[in-house]
Amino acid sequence: MASTIGCVTLTLSLVLAVLFALTVQVFYFSPIDPLLLEIPPSVFSISSTKNNKLQNVIKLGEGLKQPEDVCVDKDGVLYTATRDGWIKRMVRNGKWENWKHIDSSTLLGITTSKDGGLIVCDTSLGLLKVTEEDGFSVILSQVNGSQLIFADDVIEASDGNIYFSVGSTKFSLHNWHLDLLEARPNGQLLKYNPMSNETAIVLDDLFFANGVALSKDEDYLIVCETWKFRCVRNWLKGINKGKTDIFIENLPGGPDNINLAPDGSFWIALVQITSERFGFVHTSKVCKHLLASFPRLFNLINSATKSALVVNVGTDGKIIRKFDDNEGKVISFVTSAVEFEDHLYLGSLHSDFVGKLPL
Repeated sequence: MASTIGCVTLTLSLVLAVLFALTVQVFYFSPIDPLLLEIPPSVFSISSTKNNKLQNVIKLGEGLKQPEDVCVDKDGVLYTATRDGWIKRMVRNGKWENWKHIDSSTLLGITTSKDGGLIVCDTSLGLLKVTEEDGFSVILSQVNGSQLIFADDVIEASDGNIYFSVGSTKFSLHNWHLDLLEARPNGQLLKYNPMSNETAIVLDDLFFANGVALSKDEDYLIVCETWKFRCVRNWLKGINKGKTDIFIENLPGGPDNINLAPDGSFWIALVQITSERFGFVHTSKVCKHLLASFPRLFNLINSATKSALVVNVGTDGKIIRKFDDNEGKVISFVTSAVEFEDHLYLGSLHSDFVGKLPL
């Protein structure tokens, strides 16, 4: 009897020790200081209005490694940046070329430059300029003496000023899930003036600043706040110059990249941050700490690879059109949508091709 009691006592002691160690690991050494995340009801109601039109995409360049963003230059050449360091392009005849290589696996947003070539966001190196003649060079790697760690998306204005987002000033690209779990405003929108070589903060305290776009008349700038399911607008001209307001909110997904359409509207790629089944995780700090301490568990709540969704939004901030692949059968985790000559070109972090959808 005494031996049995001793074994039970020893077992309970070991269990308590393990639970104590786990509690210390999860809470004391947690890499995040989380807030609760408010998820709009529209995120979970999207399945009721599915159309699966993105299942009709034409696959371009199969075998590409995570082509996150796409852009088209004035000559109709399509560009994308891939995670194996290549800037690849498809010329008018449909042929793909390995254009320029950068020794990096962290290329994100790209945009065409007014004087030729591309401006590329690299979360390790900073803002890069890539041209036919010179290859790539670093435009900006530091902001106010600190390393630029998460340049996300970029757009160049006609006056030469470059606006770009910083997804997080706290977490790197490889730890983006920690920024989601923390759900704090660690993002920024910055402006770089190449004439004066000065960088200024346009907007601070953004909830994962992502896509950036200029309006057709360049009188305002829009930046996506992924964790807030909204896009905010910063006025550059007119009576509202300097003011910031909400362009669209309660989106049915977290807005990733945003691009100006030829008619002045905007295309926004939306990612499914979570599912209805695991939405409770974002309402529990205990769950957030647990997932932050054990990253492999995060895949349980990450629904970004399960579907695809893009919306066309008018200048009044209202959704005009919506295209999806609700179950991700053909394309999923769409991160960019660019309209050119009545077609929509789609970048993705899960599919190995650029999607082309006739409009």
